[in-house]
Amino acid sequence: MEGRRTTLPIVDTAALKVIERLPGWRGRYFHSATMTFAHYEFAREATIHEHFHPEEEVYEVIEGELEIIIDGLVHAARPGLVAIVPANVRHFVRALTDGRVIVIDHPARPDFG
Repeated sequence: MEGRRTTLPIVDTAALKVIERLPGWRGRYFHSATMTFAHYEFAREATIHEHFHPEEEVYEVIEGELEIIIDGLVHAARPGLVAIVPANVRHFVRALTDGRVIVIDHPARPDFG
């Protein structure tokens, strides 16, 4: 199959540089052609200010619990509950515990990481 990739690229997330974008949010970032992935460790009471952006965003909590306010409605995100933030919708995040979360943005946000 000429011109076609036969293996998938592998990303060693543990080898990625840690960036503290906001106090209490330590992240490792990588990008696919159309998505940005952020693997965060978060600290209790750390927040992400209310904001919005043109990318859809998905929060999948691995450990701990987050409060996410999406378009004025309060939601809990913890293992087993995924939060989906539509594009251009205001949202705010507060860590209720210490923990880890994977945040995926579509389309990609090359300015991250």
